[in-house]
Amino acid sequence: MLSEIKNYTGTIIIAATILIGTLLLANAYKYKFKSAETIVVTGLAEQDFTSDQIVWKGTFNRYGFDLKEAYANIKADEAVIVSYLKNKGLPDSSIVFSSIDIQKNFQNEYEEITRTSKSVFSGYTLTAEVKIDSKNIALVEKISREVTELLQKGIEFNSQKPAYYYSKLNELKIVLLAKAASDGKVRAETIAKNSGTSLGDLKRANMGVFQITGKNDNENYSYGGSFNTSSKEKTASITLKVEYQAK
Repeated sequence: MLSEIKNYTGTIIIAATILIGTLLLANAYKYKFKSAETIVVTGLAEQDFTSDQIVWKGTFNRYGFDLKEAYANIKADEAVIVSYLKNKGLPDSSIVFSSIDIQKNFQNEYEEITRTSKSVFSGYTLTAEVKIDSKNIALVEKISREVTELLQKGIEFNSQKPAYYYSKLNELKIVLLAKAASDGKVRAETIAKNSGTSLGDLKRANMGVFQITGKNDNENYSYGGSFNTSSKEKTASITLKVEYQAK
């Protein structure tokens, strides 16, 4: 009788041990699962801004069979261009000339007698570039529209479209990151509230692509990041992927 009681008691102890172990394991799994739950969202921030720097370039050429003479002519054109730009109000510090590119030209000539063609030297082409880098956007825009006046001075000047830049991009990026982080948190809080949970600590944050596009332009975003230089009015945007602990 005593042995039966001992066996019965042992069975109860074993069963209780298994039950407690199962409950502990279940709670541990439940805690592990709960602690692994996260909310991942992408915050977005955009801001319009106006460029504060303009870069405008133009090229001019001279042709001739005598290299020395052609070089002297293009240097004389350079002096005329400098005088023209300074008279328009640009300082010397905004005007930079490139080195002169020299190219030998050849053309094919056909000989009736031998019925063969040969390459014949047809002179030199000398090309130089002038670059204007200025904060005075309105002035440079005006000059770029009026530069055809140089044709009246006998200068073959080819003007490019101005490019627009912003000198405070680093500061702008920091502001946008803060806004994207705030936007991401609001999104995560909304998801948590609608899911019956609450938002815990921020686990990680990864910055996405920083884009600069023309304001109100139907411009495509690029995977590597667009960097618009053709528009004076621009829009900067940035994304930030954030992951929060759910609790």
